[in-house]
Amino acid sequence: MGPRGAVNQFGQEGQDGRVLDKRVIRGMLAFVKPYWRRMFLAFLLMLGVTTFTLLIPYLIKTAIDNPIASGDRDGLGRLALLIALAYLGLYLTTAGQDYLLGWTSQRVLADVRERMLEHLQRFSLGYHDRTIVGVTVSRVINDVAVINDLLTQGVISLLGDLLILLGIVIIMLTMSPKLALLTFAVLPLMALATILFSRQARSAFRLTRRRVAALVGNLAENINGMRVIQAFAQEQRVEEQFEAVNDANRQSHIEAMRLSFIFLPTIEFLGVVSMAIVLYFGGRAVASAEVTLGIMVAFLAYVTRFFQPIQELSRIYTTMQAAMAGGEQVLRLLNTPIELVDPPEAGEMPPIVGEIRLENVTFHYQADGPEILHEVNLHITAGQTVALVGPTGAGKTTIANLIARFYDVSQGRVLLDGLDVRSVRQASLRRQFGLVPQDPFLFAGSIADNIRFGCPEMGLAEVVAAAKSANAHDFIIGLPQGYETKILEGAVNLSVGQRQLLCIARAALVDPRILILDEATASVDTVTEVLIQKALDRLLRGRTAIVIAHRLSTIRNADLICVVEGGRIVQRGRHETLMAQDGLYRELYRGAVG
Repeated sequence: MGPRGAVNQFGQEGQDGRVLDKRVIRGMLAFVKPYWRRMFLAFLLMLGVTTFTLLIPYLIKTAIDNPIASGDRDGLGRLALLIALAYLGLYLTTAGQDYLLGWTSQRVLADVRERMLEHLQRFSLGYHDRTIVGVTVSRVINDVAVINDLLTQGVISLLGDLLILLGIVIIMLTMSPKLALLTFAVLPLMALATILFSRQARSAFRLTRRRVAALVGNLAENINGMRVIQAFAQEQRVEEQFEAVNDANRQSHIEAMRLSFIFLPTIEFLGVVSMAIVLYFGGRAVASAEVTLGIMVAFLAYVTRFFQPIQELSRIYTTMQAAMAGGEQVLRLLNTPIELVDPPEAGEMPPIVGEIRLENVTFHYQADGPEILHEVNLHITAGQTVALVGPTGAGKTTIANLIARFYDVSQGRVLLDGLDVRSVRQASLRRQFGLVPQDPFLFAGSIADNIRFGCPEMGLAEVVAAAKSANAHDFIIGLPQGYETKILEGAVNLSVGQRQLLCIARAALVDPRILILDEATASVDTVTEVLIQKALDRLLRGRTAIVIAHRLSTIRNADLICVVEGGRIVQRGRHETLMAQDGLYRELYRGAVG
């Protein structure tokens, strides 16, 4: 995997584009560094390609001026063999170089994407809450792909083309300085075209990366919300919105392509002009015996080869502009600081007993954002079931997320068995937690794989036992392939209740010491609710549990009920105690039960 140091060289976008280019190039080339041996071998093969490319026209010139002109058949045969061997050498070195670059290219591509996924998994939930999924996917897939060619093939091709250009210039000046200078007369025009193109290309390609990300984000959102779109018959409006985003993306790409379509034909045209100059002035020089026919033929070959690298450099430059824009986005993501960082001295969380304390906890998602929790104090003894109730947006889920350290508190402390949760490694903490979310999420794969997601080493017997404890076994064995039934994308082949039972089985298999139930029965029918409630009753025995519930009838037997309103705990006690008080809980309960 690419080195972590790759991201440290990249800062925010500045005024000096050249400095930014250097930072992007250095940052991305760090991913190529582990494969420097293959790249060095590809560089040596590139030198071979350059040598044979420069040698072949010279051998042709020698053949025309010597054995052909003098009728030396033996000499012609030897030169023909040398030319054939030169072409064979060119073929072998080119094939070897392409193979090495292709292998390295795919390896680097995989490394960058793995590094990005690793970084994404270390982000807090806050980052993912703020970022559209499609935009993130575009960064990992599209932006990485566009920089890949430049990282590997582009670098070697750039060096090879520059060497070929330098070699051609030296050889042409050696053979005929006058004809060479006439041929190079178009170079100032090429330089001018390159300068004009480069001024506009960078901003155009930056815009295309932003528009591609917006397009993918919009598409992902529409696909995820297809049920809602169809339910409200909003297909036409969604199509119009997507058409606008798609059209903006098309326009940005057309603008970038327009620049390329003007620039590349301009280079080709100037190359044709140079060939015409060689034919005209070279033909006159041959007629006046100033140069030989072989030199003129070699000049034509070198002029053709001279402008091929220039055209290739133009293509690489175009690729570089797109790659720089993509590289900025990739490195910006990789350079986004991790909000939840384990301190160097953080140790492993010992086996959890289950005592939880929140001491003067205040929290807001962003430093300048609204306050979500304000000086919350809560003590949960080991093995206690605590229910968090209150209106939507009161801060119930936030309290549970802070206990599991999905976020860090802004002020105060969260203590688990007397340890600040920030003082232990996140993974060792969360391994002892179980989560049953309101929206049950299942991964692609079999039912058995989903149940053993938190403990992939568990066998089928343990999976079946967890399913039975979650009341999921009966419906699973009724499926066509039982525990090997494949779950489709979005788990559309299962009901919401079945998905929730599988999530309970997944939590049961982990055997957590602390269990978080986030409105686990909110979206199911009453029959399934009974199954879920029985499964949860078994799962809660002997564990510390935080239960977030809108259906207040499901938490009547909780050891402690905390009523959360406006980021504060405004009431706490058992059901009977709270019902005896004239407060928010009684209003909520009476409203819930009719």
